[in-house]
Amino acid sequence: MPDADLPYGIRDIKLTPYTDAAGTILDTVSVDLPYARTLSWTEKEDFSELRGDDRTVAQHGSGPTVEFEFESGGIPFAAFKVMAGGTVTSTGTEGTGKRVYSKKSTDQRPYFRAEGQAISDSGGDVHCILYKCKCTDDLSGEFTDGDFFLTSAKGVGIGDANDNLYDFVSNDVATAFVEPNPGT
Repeated sequence: MPDADLPYGIRDIKLTPYTDAAGTILDTVSVDLPYARTLSWTEKEDFSELRGDDRTVAQHGSGPTVEFEFESGGIPFAAFKVMAGGTVTSTGTEGTGKRVYSKKSTDQRPYFRAEGQAISDSGGDVHCILYKCKCTDDLSGEFTDGDFFLTSAKGVGIGDANDNLYDFVSNDVATAFVEPNPGT
């Protein structure tokens, strides 16, 4: 296995909701964020410093977080529900059906896990897993003349009950997403 993979592009993004408000129990089914265009992340940590005698004596971090941004094509109602809360309802039958995504002012944004997949130049792939994420910034889209609708979401991951913040997983052979087990 090479020491450094060279992932290329983004192949897929899956979002897995937590079934409890505290974000400790993962659902058993993931939701596709269709037509993935971007999964970006930045590890951040705020530091305080102790200064005295006209110099910095010590620094202390508050613990890392990971800021993320996703971009995908279309209006994925199920993914909006995972990222923003709200409800999705369907009525009618094939050809006469209607789906509605509804968000109320009292709906809270829930926690979720995000997993992205990029293909590696060696024939394998690289997965990026962000634990206990929440959209804490913009969740947006835009209808524009001559352009497809793009969904964009920004937020932060704070680490799950097992102290996992994020993982990078390199596979020698491209590996499909595995649905999570409750409690992982």
